[in-house]
Amino acid sequence: MLGLEEEELDEKAADSVEDLRNEVLQFNTNCPECNAPANTNMKLVQIPHFKEVIIMATNCDSCGHRTNEVKSGGAIEPQGTRITFRITDPTDMTRDILKSETCSVEIPELEFELGMGALGGKFTTLEGLLKDIKDLVERNPFTLGDSSTPSKTEKLQEFLGRLQEVIEGKTKTVFIMDDPAGNSYLQNVYAPEEDPELKVEHYERTFEQNEDLGLNDMKTEGYETAPPSGR
Repeated sequence: MLGLEEEELDEKAADSVEDLRNEVLQFNTNCPECNAPANTNMKLVQIPHFKEVIIMATNCDSCGHRTNEVKSGGAIEPQGTRITFRITDPTDMTRDILKSETCSVEIPELEFELGMGALGGKFTTLEGLLKDIKDLVERNPFTLGDSSTPSKTEKLQEFLGRLQEVIEGKTKTVFIMDDPAGNSYLQNVYAPEEDPELKVEHYERTFEQNEDLGLNDMKTEGYETAPPSGR
């Protein structure tokens, strides 16, 4: 009667959302390597000047396997995002980076491309992502294993050496992230001012990119009035 009940409920709802942001949730799962029971921790994290993401980490006590995965806390953006960053200083390696599972990576000077879906979603530093790329190439049995040819092995060893120089800050290069879903991010250390070495472009997705994201078959308008399909 005094109009206090609804306000109290709203305050409780706001508190519950804030508690979710501060709480680390844990649930039971199985290790992707040995299939033994394991625990997965999940937390909602707000990235400054960007958006909320969900970080999931799984640690297996049986085999020691560790994984971490990042999921966007929001919807697919209306436009795709292309981030071009020129690495000019060793301190650039400390920049935070969010690579979603729909993001591809390109380093033109090294003639390297990492396709969409490779390495999954990651929230790390630029150095951490480049090291993950290096580990991915080194662990691939088709590139440096018994199946590879001497000429291919030599080229890959040269690539790994040049990539290591980039990681150590000895080589300047251009680093490109292309995410059709628009859910990837590279830290701007000058924010809210513009970064002279960082360029962020938004673009309209192609039909093929929408197809890869499953958007072409998604109907979001007019479905309420659509006639029921006959059986």
